Amino acid sequence: MKKYLVGLFAGSALFVTGTISAVAAELGFGVTGAIVALEADGSETETGSQTAETTNASVKHTFPIGSIFAEMQIRDQWTLGLDYIPIDADVSDKAKSRTDTETSVTGTNTTTSTSRTNTAQAELAQHLTTYVEFKPRDSVYFKLGYIIADLNTTESLDTGSKYGNVTLNGIMYGIGVKNELNRGYTKFEVTYTDYDNISITDSTGRTGVSTNNSITANLDATQIRLSYGF
Repeated sequence: MKKYLVGLFAGSALFVTGTISAVAAELGFGVTGAIVALEADGSETETGSQTAETTNASVKHTFPIGSIFAEMQIRDQWTLGLDYIPIDADVSDKAKSRTDTETSVTGTNTTTSTSRTNTAQAELAQHLTTYVEFKPRDSVYFKLGYIIADLNTTESLDTGSKYGNVTLNGIMYGIGVKNELNRGYTKFEVTYTDYDNISITDSTGRTGVSTNNSITANLDATQIRLSYGF
């Protein structure tokens, strides 16, 4: 992820330099405050020597967040930019917890009763959006962005499963209004982000089981955003 960020910023700097020399452009920097409504649907499939069990869950989390941005306006109608969120955000407002009771064990004739508590949470980190805005007229503009972020899993599972972190991509769509001020400008926009589906396989094998546990998930986010640039 860090290598990608360095490469992206370096490439963007070269692009900006070349573009400024070719057309009339203005550089802008600023901050954004947003209210995010994040929704996630996921499932965990626990495999066994005989059967597999799938548990589904859905979560919603609404929270405030901030970001910083740098952008270049070209000939009034087009804007190219980068938006970076410097803090992590939990996918759910609280960790999801589930207690399973095992009543039998393969190869054991007697009835058993073993409870296992599994607690799971995930967070978005290193969230970077590369975007383009098109303003056909007046102050209204349309926005399209490409997102890359880290999805970090923070679980505590009595099943012994261990899930790693993955890179998450997504597409952002939005519409907004830009107002010029005596010093700087403001932007108010509403965006929707459709993140790619993810699939993570348990990295810890278990005795007698050939297929490890796995989780799949899908995330979507709606934002109301207010920005100030200069």
